[in-house]
Amino acid sequence: MLGKTATPKNPIVLAHGLMGFDELRLAGSLLPGLQYWRGITEALRANGCEVIIAHVPPSASIEDRALKLGECIAAKAAGKKVNIIAHSMGGLDSRYMISRLQPDNVNVLSLTTVASPHRGSAFADFVMAQVGPIFSPKFWQSLDSMGISTGAFQQLTRKFMTEEFNPKTPDDPSVRYFSYGAVKMPTVWSPFRQPGRIVRMVEGENDGLVSVESAKWGTYKGTLVDVSHLDLINWTNRMKWWWGSIAGIERK
Repeated sequence: MLGKTATPKNPIVLAHGLMGFDELRLAGSLLPGLQYWRGITEALRANGCEVIIAHVPPSASIEDRALKLGECIAAKAAGKKVNIIAHSMGGLDSRYMISRLQPDNVNVLSLTTVASPHRGSAFADFVMAQVGPIFSPKFWQSLDSMGISTGAFQQLTRKFMTEEFNPKTPDDPSVRYFSYGAVKMPTVWSPFRQPGRIVRMVEGENDGLVSVESAKWGTYKGTLVDVSHLDLINWTNRMKWWWGSIAGIERK
C-alpha cells in the first residue's frame, strides 16, 4: 500500500523512458513477463488507482513517441481526464504531446516527470560526440529503414533540448507540471559509474544519467537521495533486497 493518501479520482498514465516497454515477454507464455514499472503498477492499483500503462516505440524520436502516447491514452482512457507520471524520456514525450500535438480525446490534468532530461544530458553529448564522427547519416538512415528507430539518441543532447525543444514546446497553462530528480554516487561496479562521472563533471549531482538541474520542470517536488536512474522504476531495488537478505542485512 502507498500509505494514508487519498486515491486519485482520475486515471494515472505511466509513460516509460528510452528503450522502455510496458511488458516484455522473452519466452512467450512460458515465463512471466518483464515489467518496466516493476511493482509500481501493483502498488498504485492496490491503493485504488486506475492505471494506464502506455507503450511507445523504444528508441524513436520524441515526435513519434508522443504521437503513440496520445493514441494510447485516447484509446485506454475513454475520454477521462488523466494524470501522467513519466520516467526519463517519457517526460519529454508527454510535454510534446500536450503542447504540440494536442490530440483529440486526450485531457491531461497534470504531468509529473521523474528524472526527465528537460535540459538534455551531458552523457548524451558525450555519446554523440564519440559516435557521430564514426557513423555517417546514411548509417542512421539504414537503421531506420530496417525498422530500428534511432531518432531519440540525437534529441537527448543539451544543445537540442535547450535550443530546439524547449523554446518550441511551451507549457500548457491548463496543465499542472511537477518534477522530481535523483542523486546517486555509483559504486565501482555500477553501470552508472562512468556516465554519472561524465554528467557530474559538467552538470553536477545526478542519478547516473540525468542531473538534478536537468530534471527540474514546473513545480520541483524534491530530490530523491541515493537513488539511481533505474532505482526510480524499482529495477535494482529488488536485487539489492535479495543480496541483502543473503548477507543478513535488514530490509527497510
